[in-house]
Amino acid sequence: MFRIRLHPALGAVLLLLAAAGCAREAGPSLSAPEAHVQAQAGRLTLIDIRRPDEWKQTRVAQGALEIDMAHPQGAAGFVKQVEAELGGDRDAPIGLICRTGNRSTQMQRALVEAGFTRVYNVKEGMAGSGAGPGWIARGLPTEACKTC
Repeated sequence: MFRIRLHPALGAVLLLLAAAGCAREAGPSLSAPEAHVQAQAGRLTLIDIRRPDEWKQTRVAQGALEIDMAHPQGAAGFVKQVEAELGGDRDAPIGLICRTGNRSTQMQRALVEAGFTRVYNVKEGMAGSGAGPGWIARGLPTEACKTC
């Protein structure tokens, strides 16, 4: 019987590399300041995909559309609502933001799979993550929830 023995450190490195390969990105990302500049210039539609209670708690990124990703009709309903807000233009640049970038990654993937071509993820989110300090900590402008 042939057995391969790995040094524990090498085994750990291989495990990390395998995990990184499984965590594929759904698409491009923007920092919170980049998203803010693009949205203010009219070159990006920013969409806050959090829940209404979260919008009330921390407010919404200035100029962002409020589209709760927890749509009553699931991901397909969310996709249809985004498409309606964009007038059917699946090539329009979109920036998705949530609290920390996890949910926006999921919805970025759903939109790309539905045929949207320019979907950006604001991975640091409103509250911050490993990608950056977040919209709020950066002092970027917010506004009260419009739909709450």
